Amino acid sequence: MAMHQLDLPLNNNENANLPSNYRARLIHLLSGDLDFHHKNSRYASHNFHAFPAKFPPQLPGVFIQALTAPGEAVLDPMMGSGTTILEAYLLGRRAVGFDIDPLARLITQVKVTPIDPEKIRAIGNNILTQAHYAVTQNCSELEEQLKHLWDSNTKKFVDYWFAPETQIELLALRNEIEKIEEPDIRAFFEVAFSAIIITKSGGVSLALDLAHTRPHRAKIIVTENNRGKITEVSSGKRFTTKILRSALEEFGKRYLQNLNGLVSSREGQIQPVLKYGNAQKLPLDAESIDLIVTSPPYASNAIDYMRAHKFSLVWLGHNIDELGKKRKQYVGGETTSDFTFEPLPPKTQAIVSNLSAVDSKKGQVLHRYYSEMTRVLREMYRVLKPGKASIVVVGSSIMRGIDTQTHQCLAEIGEAVGFEVPKIGIRNLDRNRRMMPAGTKINLDSQIQQRMHVEYVIGFYKPDHKISGDSK
Repeated sequence: MAMHQLDLPLNNNENANLPSNYRARLIHLLSGDLDFHHKNSRYASHNFHAFPAKFPPQLPGVFIQALTAPGEAVLDPMMGSGTTILEAYLLGRRAVGFDIDPLARLITQVKVTPIDPEKIRAIGNNILTQAHYAVTQNCSELEEQLKHLWDSNTKKFVDYWFAPETQIELLALRNEIEKIEEPDIRAFFEVAFSAIIITKSGGVSLALDLAHTRPHRAKIIVTENNRGKITEVSSGKRFTTKILRSALEEFGKRYLQNLNGLVSSREGQIQPVLKYGNAQKLPLDAESIDLIVTSPPYASNAIDYMRAHKFSLVWLGHNIDELGKKRKQYVGGETTSDFTFEPLPPKTQAIVSNLSAVDSKKGQVLHRYYSEMTRVLREMYRVLKPGKASIVVVGSSIMRGIDTQTHQCLAEIGEAVGFEVPKIGIRNLDRNRRMMPAGTKINLDSQIQQRMHVEYVIGFYKPDHKISGDSK
């Protein structure tokens, strides 16, 4: 029996040029230009906070517009900074998002929460006034508070990455933010606070590059208000200089910038459902989602989200040991002890076996990644309605000289759990606009550069009827 294809109404001029047949429409979109290099990605609240490897909002936007209708459910089970969630919200869809990263959930929640801008402006001015007073008049009290704020491991981390004068200013800001009683407003300022710490250049910390897999600490710093004064931070033959900017001034600029991007409540918009959740076991009913758009992590922690996120999370009440344990739970982690491996389809297993022959540990790590993604894809198939699609944006990795062929492996795994894969699109990365740990030119001697200049956009289609006798 032939599978029935769902037809969608053509409800705008852009969609009028697309095929009316859903599956054909999916293929058409995946065959188009997915780079979006010359598009403005800084509208609304998309620019509230830096986040490693986030895709441009136009990417989920085109699929949401073309493959769903207003009011339908759009899921991102690994939502990161919430690009898909915000696009779905702006387009009047019912957005659903999950993540286990505490900073990701905070950022996404703030990006889709309408708040009175005048109230934000007044509270922001008060935070700066009170924090400046504390720094100039009660500095000794702040210094004493710093001595008892963290456990020894967390304090060691903070002392290594933040200059003493920066710690005083950040603590003064944190103290004022914690006084805010309204949760949504407090969260807004927490995101602005985090955003001055986590930037590609390292913000107000002593890190030179938080996008790098292993951030580098400045060897010398130059204070912004006294450029003639140079303070040596650590010894070494290779000195790298960083201007140490005032956390108070940077916070003032940042919250005003974010204020200008606040979303407003409009008719037809549905407040998203955002929760803590593991993409391998989603707390959702079967066949309840109309579209999934997501971007899973790279294998083997190639982009280590927690390595950057902990720079601000320690200031928001988390300790280093707790964050280290949480990092081990992320998809793409490197811990394989007490891990339940999934059987893999033939081509994927062959790649894992080839890597294992060269490096058994790396082979296990890759097997873990494809096992996790098997469970993720199985869950995505379960919650997706028949006749609907899941868009998965992935990059490949080079491990011990072997291409993991992530897009091909995930496509094979997806087919094994029941999806069809009618098309895999390709997008070239704009390295100047993404928080990524590699330069703008490909260095063939660098494994991390080899794997991070192209992404693949996999279209998974869930057939709307099973063929009689089909075991899938």
